[in-house]
Amino acid sequence: MRLSQRYAPIVVRDSDDIGSNPTDARPMIEIVEARLSRRGLLKGVAGSAVASAFGSSMFGCATLVPGNPSTLTFEEIARGIDETHHVAPGYAAEVLIRWGDKVVKDAPAFDPRNQSAGAQARQFGYNCDFIAYMPLPVGSRNSENGLLCVNHEYTSAELMFPGLTEKNKLDRTDKYRTEIELAAHGHSVVEIRKHGNGWRVVEDSPYNRRVSLSGTKMRVAGPAAGHARLRTSADLTGREVIGTANNCGGGWTPWGTVLIAEENFDGYFGGRTEGLPQAAAYKRYGISGDSQYAWWKFHDRFNLEKEPNEPNRFGWIVEIDPYDPESVPVKRTALGRFKHENAHAILNKDGRVVVYMGDDERFDYVYKFVTSGLYDSDDRAANMNLLDKGTLYVARFHDDGRMEWLPIVHGEDPLTPENGFGDHGDVMIEVRRAADLLGATPMDRPEFVVPNPVNGRVYAMLTNNSKRGLDQIDAVNPRANNTTGHILETIPPGDGAEADHAATDGRWEIFLLAGDPTFGTTQYGDGTSDKGWFACPDGCTFDSKGRLWIATDQGGAQAEFGIGDGIWATDTGGDGRAVTRAFFRIPIGAEACGPCFTPDDKTLFVSVQHPGADGLSSFDRPSTRWPDFADGIPPRPSVVAITKLDGGEIGS
Repeated sequence: MRLSQRYAPIVVRDSDDIGSNPTDARPMIEIVEARLSRRGLLKGVAGSAVASAFGSSMFGCATLVPGNPSTLTFEEIARGIDETHHVAPGYAAEVLIRWGDKVVKDAPAFDPRNQSAGAQARQFGYNCDFIAYMPLPVGSRNSENGLLCVNHEYTSAELMFPGLTEKNKLDRTDKYRTEIELAAHGHSVVEIRKHGNGWRVVEDSPYNRRVSLSGTKMRVAGPAAGHARLRTSADLTGREVIGTANNCGGGWTPWGTVLIAEENFDGYFGGRTEGLPQAAAYKRYGISGDSQYAWWKFHDRFNLEKEPNEPNRFGWIVEIDPYDPESVPVKRTALGRFKHENAHAILNKDGRVVVYMGDDERFDYVYKFVTSGLYDSDDRAANMNLLDKGTLYVARFHDDGRMEWLPIVHGEDPLTPENGFGDHGDVMIEVRRAADLLGATPMDRPEFVVPNPVNGRVYAMLTNNSKRGLDQIDAVNPRANNTTGHILETIPPGDGAEADHAATDGRWEIFLLAGDPTFGTTQYGDGTSDKGWFACPDGCTFDSKGRLWIATDQGGAQAEFGIGDGIWATDTGGDGRAVTRAFFRIPIGAEACGPCFTPDDKTLFVSVQHPGADGLSSFDRPSTRWPDFADGIPPRPSVVAITKLDGGEIGS
């Protein structure tokens, strides 16, 4: 029953597993152990053998008991892994839009064996992730007509093109396929409308738009705009970038724009790094020249030797106005450069806007940005540049449950020229190094960090950390290999609408520790069923009651854990606190992303990313052909719309 016996063999998504933080600051998991041990939260321990295995500083093992203390009344689905999706009884999960479907007016029909860059630039992109539902018109709460805004994070060439496999795709990449992959990245905006209890894309809507890595011009704003380290041969000003890459999570603003997060940008750049002036800065972001793509052979912008500043133009939060298809997206550099997982904004009680963000890598940090200016509900245009001025903070957690937000400000020690920060632009370009010097707390892959609009607390999805090596496991370090992740609850001063998200202090608690309770070291609410446990929390959202809906991403560990990824839900207070319930399961190899409700809670949108990506599948031999299940059609990343058959609220 030891943790090492059960979980040691697992390796989870190597592309997110680099762990480039050299700091020796105290790991979060050690602080968690000290916090739980001191507060006496050990409960339901499963036998003396487990106790002896983990010593006196162990976590509690949740007791799985019958009954349902939760306010969520749906019948849970069974655990398992197969080629299709499953939703709770009484609900429908319908595919709304798929990779290759028409977005803009003149897009051709999808033909997977005759793709082109021109077609893909007008079709729904690959590997859909973050979703925002933006009601029409702007500022309304219309739950039956709106804009669906969806990220396209990355491409899986072995599932996109005939003849490729995971092993040969780099060697067989050519310029033709490269152009298609570039076009498949970015973002889609489509108008959708409810018909009966289902949804349809409004074809030829004037709002429909594709934003791509291949051709969409973007403006750079904030402290790094025009910086010498952002200038390239194609952009001598350092103020204009073509496209956006690896858009994972995101968020939206009170004024009706969408924030999309550039995450694992390091994998797009190839070439030799030795001797380059920025080699040390590259290393902190995992840029080694060992590219996950071969694009650098065909496009100089991705060749580090030819364009050494190009990587500095990625890793930002991009703001898009979905209501204006002619608007120019903006990279907001005041929010810092790192592997952004999300950017969730909340209007603070004093009128400032606070944006919470996670840096999705092992041993990296949790951030927030607080605007200097105030939100004006009567003047949308006046809010459009709010994110260019303010203060970026990084979190430090203490054993006793306190936390503090450390300002990342140029000129304040140690962020000075003596440490290589010539101006605030330098600080924002190298935010990770700045946070290292400030003594931020290394975390276990911070993914979504999202404020609950009802109780005012903030929930951080810490998905896993498999890089805590097995040689570190001993009596006092039993969680050296945190493969199942946990959820952190941070508590600003004040409650609900009175919570002060701009405060520089607060408290924290462990909301739950994920994993299979049969094998110990988990923490769920009493009443969690044997269907309700999960692994690797990733994305999340809240319904209007403040209940937490969790999307999971186990990567290559699905078979080891014996469950497919999907959506789980829980109350955040009362008897149902942390009692997680299984609601929606997706196909083999897929990751659940971007859960998003309509304002009336009657539709839940979910992205199903990389179906079939189990490490063995290919276009020619996929493990599933979801969602078409047609001969010759590969698996297609898609957005699913979930509704209740009786038309009621989700979860009721």
